Amino acid sequence: MADMVQYISRSVVVGYVTGAALLISAGQLREVLGITEGDRGRTFFGMITGTVAQLSTVQWSAVVLSAGAILGYIILRRKWPRLPAFAIVLATAAVTSVLMSRAGWKVVTLHTFEPSDLMPSRPDATWWEGTEVLGALFGPAMALAFLAALENTVMGKALAGSTGGKVNLNQDLLACGLANAGCAFAGGMPASGSLTRSALNHSSGARTPLSSLVCGLLCLAAALLLGPVMPFIPRPALAALIICVGASHVNLRHLRICWRATRGDATTLAVTILSTLLMPLHVAIFLGVATSIILYLRKASRPSLVEYEFNPEGTLREKAADAQRQNPSFSIVHVEGELFFGAAELFSTQIQRTARDENLRVIILRMKNALHLDATSVMAMEELISYLRQSSRHLLISGLSKEFYRVLRKSGMVEVVGRENLFVGSALNPNLSTRNALKRAQVLLGTTDADIRIFYDPSHSPSN
Repeated sequence: MADMVQYISRSVVVGYVTGAALLISAGQLREVLGITEGDRGRTFFGMITGTVAQLSTVQWSAVVLSAGAILGYIILRRKWPRLPAFAIVLATAAVTSVLMSRAGWKVVTLHTFEPSDLMPSRPDATWWEGTEVLGALFGPAMALAFLAALENTVMGKALAGSTGGKVNLNQDLLACGLANAGCAFAGGMPASGSLTRSALNHSSGARTPLSSLVCGLLCLAAALLLGPVMPFIPRPALAALIICVGASHVNLRHLRICWRATRGDATTLAVTILSTLLMPLHVAIFLGVATSIILYLRKASRPSLVEYEFNPEGTLREKAADAQRQNPSFSIVHVEGELFFGAAELFSTQIQRTARDENLRVIILRMKNALHLDATSVMAMEELISYLRQSSRHLLISGLSKEFYRVLRKSGMVEVVGRENLFVGSALNPNLSTRNALKRAQVLLGTTDADIRIFYDPSHSPSN
């Protein structure tokens, strides 16, 4: 699973964290303003429009507490960053809310919490009923597991990017899986890398993963010991602090890099942010990942096909687009890039375009820099050979790697192409297979007019 989720691009991470921060902030606006009526909305724009529609019911006591909480948090974070700013501001807001209540101000606070609320409840079902439930829950459980893995990875990369640390995805996902297994038997909700909780933990001075365990133990102690204090904590101040924590993870520099780097990065960033604002977060992250993968496949599925010729010194060079072939009877086509299923159609189309020249009798595919041949590309090659043989023309392949030859042999293409038309590449002399292919081309053309002079300079790299 860790090997799969490592293909999530940083554009998805930056877009998801930015969109989630905006969504969390929008969700807390009603609490910040003390609005208790109307529809809360489920999307970013729904929350904003719902809040604007209820501005006439704003409670100024909530605005005062929220503004004070934001101001206090900013001052403490800038002047005394090592202090627990969140806890100090929340405690101060609780005292302030008590004084405001006694002065006649209306303040909305948290509900009373009892330790009994932590007791898990287990379903009362026999084993045969459990097997039916298993079928109904398997799909949602898999979706939750995958979402937890994605969110955990996204937050891990986001925090590592801001601290310069390194993410151990295998360890993180193992811990997340064990935590969720424990939650299943303890009555807890599915756990993943929460943006708010992770950002708050990091901003509070966390240095190692052990801080999450310490945080959990402190939360448990607070739930058991400070339950009676909960009704004194004002919800507007807590909502304002959540907005501050979420906003701290909007990295403008990373946004600028993703937006300006490439068109694919900009598209992935925009799609991820917009989807987080318009859709549920679990749908948004899937859409962002899918967009980045589709754009990558689109880029990878464009192999480079360049026709080569010989220079006066006898080495291969790229032929100018408007230049005539030195020998009109054969062509050397250098293939570079991926040849998996996504590139098969483009590969076949470009080769057939070259083969439309009626004077061309032999095509030599120079494949030493081609990668990842699969069944789709093999069948496209078979169709190309059939197309050429209809007009008594030939296809030769030079520079074959052992992996390419293995695919051709297992798929039965060696017999289709002909063993005498396949030339395996040599690491010591990368042009040797092309020279042998040219000699074979002369045999097929029944001529020795072409002067074949391929020189190898061992001081040059194999790609020359």
